[in-house]
Order: sequence, then structure tokens, then C-alpha cells
Amino acid sequence: MKLLVTGGAGFIGSAVIRRALQEGFEIVNFDKLTYAANLDNLSGFDTRTEYIFVKGDICDATAVRAAFDAHRPDAVMHLAAESHVDRSIDGPGAFIETNIVGSFVLLQEARRYFESLREPARAQFRFHHVSTDEVYGTLGPTGLFTEETAYKPNSPYSASKASSDFLARAWHETFGLPVVTSNCSNNYGPFQFPEKLIPVAIISALEGKPIPVYGAGENVRDWLYVEDHADALLTVLRKGMIGETYNIGGCNERRNIDLVRLICKIMDEMTPKNHRHEDLITFVADRPGHDLRYAIDASKIGRDLSWQPLVTVEEGMRRTVRWYLDNQAWWEKLRAKAGGRLGLAEKK
Repeated sequence: MKLLVTGGAGFIGSAVIRRALQEGFEIVNFDKLTYAANLDNLSGFDTRTEYIFVKGDICDATAVRAAFDAHRPDAVMHLAAESHVDRSIDGPGAFIETNIVGSFVLLQEARRYFESLREPARAQFRFHHVSTDEVYGTLGPTGLFTEETAYKPNSPYSASKASSDFLARAWHETFGLPVVTSNCSNNYGPFQFPEKLIPVAIISALEGKPIPVYGAGENVRDWLYVEDHADALLTVLRKGMIGETYNIGGCNERRNIDLVRLICKIMDEMTPKNHRHEDLITFVADRPGHDLRYAIDASKIGRDLSWQPLVTVEEGMRRTVRWYLDNQAWWEKLRAKAGGRLGLAEKK
């Protein structure tokens, strides 16, 4: 199968490509190479004859059309997105442009391409739209997001992703584009851009700097190891039923403060200092509209597609800390792009 991956130089996209190449896929990586994209994530895989990189913007219909026509994919996995909630608070326009307008352009060009196909290629074509559990809003101390949970996004990021989900649904229902959608919980693991909670905590601990934790650290997330997610995405692509949505979770709920304390404990073991890394934890002003809790019911993908996460948060975090300690040259090059604290806009 030849798979067109949008955003394939990003954190999740590159994990998908690495796994897909190992499983015998041909890959077309279509990526704009924004600040969070890094072709070094595919070092060692990018010389394979089954891999092609195309620099392009999903908002550019001409570039998207050229990629479809030149490479004739059997399927699309749409991962390209602006994804950092804090950045969406400070600059929502980029999220509207990429996540909504870009998704519209991609869907239109995928529809044009799909309608040009003849059987059996037409029957085999798939458009996998990849989204987030943040579209569902926030949970209280109990309950789980299911595929039937009503959308209630609370940040510009999640609102833009919710919009793209509705577009993908409409292009399936109205135009017959064979769409399958997945909504995932928080990813972590190697190659995550150093503006997100886990790499920030690891790097701060390594350097003996304050480890910032928003609010009181009470916010709860379900943590999904990125390699488990890549496996799930390829499973949905191959086996998912057209028109269906699949929630993908790690079954690893943790409060942010407990997750950071786990990182500190691992750092104490791997890089012992004359102080506890936990002493570096510093509580900082919370993000506006910070959702309290996300938790996914992943029973549908387990029941219907026989997928389940394999990596516990304890094991995945050990792997992640070890990777950041061993790959300082990778993240050092990206630090300036990450910048300082974002998302402090106050409600008027």
C-alpha cells in the first residue's frame, strides 16, 4: 500500500512513517516543515526507496493536487496540524488556517482524486482523519469519553480540530469520500518537540532548572506511548470501518503532578544528583480554560479491531527519559524554536 502522510516530519507522523516502512508500506511524506517538524526524526529511514518526501502546505491546493497526481496513493493519513494548546491561545489564526482551511483543501483534493479512480483502486482508497480527545471538552472526576460523547471544545486548538472532524464527516456523508476518523489521548515518547510537558520536565530536571507545573498539577490526562499510537493508527487505516470513529487511549490516567514526580524519580535513578529532582518542581500560573480531565474509553477499537496499548506509563516514561538523555544533540537544536512560556492570555 502506498500511503500519503500529511505532517510526516512531526512527532506522531514520523512515528507512523517509521513503523509503516518497517511493515512494508510505501510512504509519501507531505510536510510544510514548520517549527515543530524535523526531518531528523526519520534519519535512517529517509534513504529507503519506498520513501518520498514532498515539501508542501496542505493549504496550497495546487501543491496537494500535484502530490496526489504524481504519487497516486492508495490511502491518506491526515496528521498535519498545529497542535500546541498554549500557542493556540496566543495565536489562534494559525490554527484556524492549518487545521480548518488546510483540512478543507486536503479533503477537496482527496475527493477529486478519489472520484478519478477506477476499480479496484476506488474500492480500496481510504482517508484516515487523525484527531484528538480534546474535542470532547473536559470530564469531571469520573466518566470516560466514548465515540458518542458530544463535542464541547474549550480551546482554540480543540475547536479547530473539532471543526476539521466535522468537515471530514461531512465529506464522507455528502460526497461519499471513504473517511475513517480516530481521536487519541495525550501522546508522549521519543522525538516529541521540547515545548510539551514531558520533554520540558525531563530537560529542566537534567539542567537543574525549575520544572514548571501548571496550577496545582491536578489536571488528569490519559497517556499514550507514541509507538502504541502509531500501531493503532495503521490498524484503523487497514481494518477500520468506513464512516466510523475510533477512540485511541493508553489506559494510563495520571495527574500532571504525579506524572512529573514519576519523571523526577526516574531522573534520580538515571542521573543522580546531590538533590532530589522533585525539589525542582515549581507551580506556575495555569493556562486559561485548562480542561480538568481527559480519559478515553478505548473498548471499541479493542473489540472491533483487536487493538490494545502495550506500553504502561511507567515503562514508556523510562524509555522516554532514557531517549532524551541519550539524544541531547537532537533537542538542543530545537530549543530556540520552542521559546518561552506561552498561553498566558487573560480573559477580558
